[in-house]
Amino acid sequence: MNHPTVSVVIATRNRPEMLRSAIEAVMEQSYPGPIECVVVFDRTEPDLSLSRDDESRQVVVVENSRVGGLAGARNAGILASTGELVAFCDDDDVWFRDKLEKQVERLGSADTSVTGIVIDYGGREVARVPKQETFTLKNLVETRLMEAHPSTVLVRRTALLDTIGLVDEDLPGSYGEDFDFILRAMQAGEVSVVEEALVTVRWGQSMFSRDWATIVAAIDYMIAKHSVLRASRKGMARLLGRRAFAVAALGRRGEALRDCGRVLRRRPTERRVYVTVPVALGLVSAERLLDLAHRRGHGI
Repeated sequence: MNHPTVSVVIATRNRPEMLRSAIEAVMEQSYPGPIECVVVFDRTEPDLSLSRDDESRQVVVVENSRVGGLAGARNAGILASTGELVAFCDDDDVWFRDKLEKQVERLGSADTSVTGIVIDYGGREVARVPKQETFTLKNLVETRLMEAHPSTVLVRRTALLDTIGLVDEDLPGSYGEDFDFILRAMQAGEVSVVEEALVTVRWGQSMFSRDWATIVAAIDYMIAKHSVLRASRKGMARLLGRRAFAVAALGRRGEALRDCGRVLRRRPTERRVYVTVPVALGLVSAERLLDLAHRRGHGI
């Protein structure tokens, strides 16, 4: 079997202990081919002590030379890498030891591959595993398929530089850059699904999970950018429901309730409406509901 070089891009900012755990898991992969780990420090001083240059395992430390934020940092890592295959890993996530080996083995003719995840939130673990037969563009648009996490993504370098393209640096706050990327990947070609949970995702560490204003701006950007989203009643109801919740969390009661009306006209069964209204009315905090959702391995 061919074992091409895999470049693993880890964008990081101010999480040194978690970063070391992520790098260690990459270096200890059972994959027999060469692995190049490109660690991109975003708006922070790079830690050159992380550099490593063994025969088949390398750690390369670089600074984000592009737009500040996750999207620019990922792209800086992609462009600094040399591997035929490129993988992403968030600095607060940890790969299972056989993650790369199973993905490369099953990639086949596809340009992109994803796996399942284990969500770790407050010591509680929930597995979310995608299925090949249900991993469709329609389901992605309608339900988001959160199990297709960016830390599971493996993609051919040629596709990154051509049919799919780099990560969108214009997204406000880089929020939702993973959803935007996988939307483009699925429209560009086949996506291979490894139906196993091979990454531990530590929820609650996101630097913008409660940055409600950025979330609103990013949702508006995504809707304007992707016609495939605007064409889906269920997908639009989901996005507008998330927008309504974020607006309610900002204390903009009237706008949140108007957004809820827009959602109900598209899909009366959209559950986000029914958690947004209590937040808009001041009956419960957005943080409390988000915490409850995360404990069950879900978002809002």
